[in-house]
Amino acid sequence: MALLHIENLRTYYGHVQALKGIDLEVEEGEIVTLIGANGAGKTTTLRTISGLIRPREGQITFDGEDITRLAAHRIVEEGISHAPEGRQIFSTLTVTENLNMGAYSLGGDTEAIEENRHRVFDLFPRLEERKNQLGGTLSGGEQQMLTIGRALMARPRLMMLDEPSLGLAPMLVKAIFDTIREINARGVTVLLVEQNARAALKAADRGYVLETGRVVLSGQAGELLQDERVRKAYLGEQ
Repeated sequence: MALLHIENLRTYYGHVQALKGIDLEVEEGEIVTLIGANGAGKTTTLRTISGLIRPREGQITFDGEDITRLAAHRIVEEGISHAPEGRQIFSTLTVTENLNMGAYSLGGDTEAIEENRHRVFDLFPRLEERKNQLGGTLSGGEQQMLTIGRALMARPRLMMLDEPSLGLAPMLVKAIFDTIREINARGVTVLLVEQNARAALKAADRGYVLETGRVVLSGQAGELLQDERVRKAYLGEQ
């Protein structure tokens, strides 16, 4: 059984249907990416999985348990963390305070929180250097590190990343994708939404292509990189 299984997911914003029967699976240990144009439903898919939006139809199963109607904080407790688009750090809190906010599901277990913080600092030494600095004074790349680090503080089994390379310089984009691979190598399954389709598919095991709320293509990442439709629509090739 897949770690994450989604069946016939239909999500609306008011009367506007954003997801039109999404089916997808993520096996434990994989990196799976969702690619597609703006408005395809990628972010809505992640927000629905994490409980920030309620689907009208469909089922989300995580490790065999139906989490479709769980509250967002309960979904974090089940083992799913979400690093949102646009970073959304707490700009007036320090780096350490931001990280601690990601560990609220640990219920004040100071030993576990400190251990997790050390794991984040091991992954992002720059954050340890800036641990007493306000989040709002960090560079864009450092804020993205903080967003990912905050999501890791809950020790997730599945981590969802929404546009982690958005607005970053090419050198930082490479560093972020190297970090995603390292997180995965340390035992965290990854579901990735990313506009940089080439980088996402190179990092991923499998991928899904979304168009206007539907999955129109899926397969091994290497196969999608070679697919003529993907190359034309998302890789900028003629």
